[in-house]
Amino acid sequence: MRLRVFSAVVLGAATLPEVVEAASVSPKEAAAALRRLTDGGLVEETSEGLRSRHEEFKEIARAARPERSSEEYGSGDEQTEALLRTFVRDGRLARLPAQFRRREVLLRYFVERSFDPGVTYSEKDVNDKLREWCDGTQIDHVTIRRYLIDLCLLGREDNRYWLREDVKPTV
Repeated sequence: MRLRVFSAVVLGAATLPEVVEAASVSPKEAAAALRRLTDGGLVEETSEGLRSRHEEFKEIARAARPERSSEEYGSGDEQTEALLRTFVRDGRLARLPAQFRRREVLLRYFVERSFDPGVTYSEKDVNDKLREWCDGTQIDHVTIRRYLIDLCLLGREDNRYWLREDVKPTV
């Protein structure tokens, strides 16, 4: 109920009757919720009426935000480093970028660090390496394997895989 009352104030309800109508609560409930919100510093009464103090939420959100990783990935490129800090946590894919170019950069980073040139891998070996990237996430290693083939980062023939160096991906 308090959240509905606060939402009503955020959306412009400036008086108790407006809050009651917008939040669909009784006047007694609205008054109690406003009192708690005012005591908590989230709502204030001004000469124009009730006003939310949403800057408090910004401060709380900033304080709760996990610290940005200062981990360096050794890519040598600041944009790539920023991309990796966004999508990689503890050496694992936290999530895949929706944007094609970002996804390609991210997958190229992992491939270059997981597969050696001139070495042929079995499908099981590839799956094991990809599972390491995806362990504990919602990302499916089979989907990643498909992306690597589609992006020409890995070659495949007869269930054997290798790092592609002969083809540059079309981006």
